[in-house]
Parts: sequence; C-alpha cells; structure tokens
Amino acid sequence: MTNAVDPLLAQASELTGGLANFGDDSFSDGLEVFLDSGANEGQLTEIGKAALEGMALSNLVNRLNVVEWHRTHPELATSNIDSPIFLIGLPRTGTTALSHLLSVDPANRSLLGWEISQSVPPPTTATYRTDPRFIAAMEAPDMLGMINPEFKAIHHDPPDMPLECATVLGQHFSSLHLSTTFNLPSYMDWIRTNDHTQAYEWHRTVLQVLQSQCPGQWQLKSPVHLIDPSAIATVYPDARFVLTHRDPVNVIASVCSLVRSLAGTFTDTDWQDYIRETWPEVVGSLLDNQNAFRDSQIAAGRGDSFVDIAYSDFVGDPITTIASLYEQLGENFSAEAESAMRAHSAEHKKDRFGSHSYSLEEWGLDRGALTERVQPYLTRYAEYLE
Repeated sequence: MTNAVDPLLAQASELTGGLANFGDDSFSDGLEVFLDSGANEGQLTEIGKAALEGMALSNLVNRLNVVEWHRTHPELATSNIDSPIFLIGLPRTGTTALSHLLSVDPANRSLLGWEISQSVPPPTTATYRTDPRFIAAMEAPDMLGMINPEFKAIHHDPPDMPLECATVLGQHFSSLHLSTTFNLPSYMDWIRTNDHTQAYEWHRTVLQVLQSQCPGQWQLKSPVHLIDPSAIATVYPDARFVLTHRDPVNVIASVCSLVRSLAGTFTDTDWQDYIRETWPEVVGSLLDNQNAFRDSQIAAGRGDSFVDIAYSDFVGDPITTIASLYEQLGENFSAEAESAMRAHSAEHKKDRFGSHSYSLEEWGLDRGALTERVQPYLTRYAEYLE
C-alpha cells in the first residue's frame, strides 16, 4: 500500500479508541487506487484534498465500528436481508424521487445518511427520528450547498430522505460515486473492471447491523449498482429489481452536467474534455451491464424479479405508478402509505431548488452517434421510452 494509506488507517484506529480490525482487507485495493488517483490526477483544490481525505477517513472509521459490532454480536452474521428491492435505473431517470416516495411508507426501510456514516450503535425503531445522530444531521449546515449552491438544482439529498447505496459501497472503496465526486481517471478505470462482490458483502454486513433493531422491507437505490449488478444477485439471491427508463441520450447530457458541477466543487481545473470523452461511454456500459444482467437472470429462471417503470409515467402520475409497482412486487400498498406519499409529493415539487438546464450541444456530442451506442437498450425498452 502507498504511504498515504497507513497513516489514514492509523488515524481511523485512533479515532475509534484503538480498534484495528477493518474486516475483509480487499477494501485496501480500492482505497490505494482512490488515494493515488486523487493525489496524482485529481488536480484538487485544498478544499478538494480535505474532502477526499475526510471522506476516506469517515469510511474507515465506520468500517472499524461495524466490524467491532459484528464481533460482539456474532448472531448478526446469519441474519437475513429478505427480498430487498433495488432501484437500478440509470442516473437522472427518477430513481431519487422514487426512492424518496417509497421511504415514506412506514413498512419500508431506507438508508439515511446519518446511519450510513454512524452505523453503531444501530438505530432503533422507537427512536429512529429522535436519535441524536438524526437530530444532528437535520441541524447540520449543508456544506455542499454552501460551497456549490447551484448543485442543489441538479441533485439534493436532504438528511431525512434516503441516501444512495453508493455511500455504503464507498466504505469498501468500490463505488462509482467516488468518480462523480472527484475526477479520478485511474480510479474510474479500476472501478469499471473490478469484481464488486466483496463490496456487496460489506453492504450486507452494514445492513445486518442497521436492521437489527429497526427492521423493515429494504428499498435500496443507486445507479452505481449497474457497474456490477451480478454481484448483487450473488450476495442477495432473492433481490428484486426496479428499472426506471428514460431516453439515455438525454440522460448522458444530464450526467455530464452533474459530474461537471459536483466534481467542479473540488477542483479549479477544466475537466470538460475528460467528462465528454468518459461519461457517455460509462453510461453506455451501464446499459450493457443492465441488459446482460437481466438476460442472465431470465436464464436462471428469475425473469419475474424485474419491474419496469417509464420515467414519463412516474413524473406524470407518481402515485398510480407506485401502486402498479407495489402490485407487481406483490407488496401491500396501504392507505397509510398512499396518504404519506401524496403529502410528500405535494410538498416536494420538481425544480423547487431551480431548474437544471443541459444539452448535447454544449458538450459537442452527436445524438446520432450516441443513439447508435445505446441502440440495444432503445430497442429492448422502446415501449417505456415513448
């Protein structure tokens, strides 16, 4: 490992009172690439360097605490994560809004940011919304919003709404979201070719802790799942999958804009050429992975584990769309859940933080070439893209 890794491990150990067991040490492979890429390629500002190191340190601290909690509660290792629901559509296809709506159903279990970063002791059902860690998260200033106020119009994760699984996978340093927060070419190459099974084993380890005193039907969301969806099926063989569908060519323009805005928070360098050359192909490969994964699940007799949602349907009538989703999943769409979702929809209007404008033209991207790249997806899901 590099010289940067050992001091960080030592610091995390010191912050946890001397804990030294980080669990499966395969996390160190991603950590080393992440730190090296940040130091040698990221062209980060001082704020960016502090953010990258702080993110790594926070992830390591939580790893230590989770592993120690499992050591002292060995029964957790055999606890099941029953039939979790994974939202695995592309970014910018409504997965965040869908996850937020699903989270207000009292029967569902979602991941909030505070419990991801401070998983120990595990939350309890009775005190979930009064836990001091939740209160602190609600009262904490929105640092990203203060540094980059324009980003909130593109994507916003309030502390009382679900956060992406990407942040849990990031604790194994095996998550695509680290390459959206910082421009890290070598880490991007590594993440796209790595086997993510061990990262999902860590994901399960964290969920076992979090559900131990606060159970529910897990609904889990992140476009990064499309990097290696077969790893989900390996770790969660009874998982169910929700695919949200939107014209991927438009998605590409939106993703490029998001990455420029978010990663631009931590660098003064113009990364426009890198983003234009990298992210359209990344999105294309995510769709390839999605198609291949669905084919493999069909071949394994699990074709009925997928539900498709058209972005246009969800935006036009979210409650009816979710009622259909529940029916296809075999879940009960209770009157209480519907009422909570209607109230949430009324309060959380689209573009309430401003509109997000983007275009292919500003990136010099050709619609025809992009359409050809994603044609297998367009053909397969034409009925959801009208």
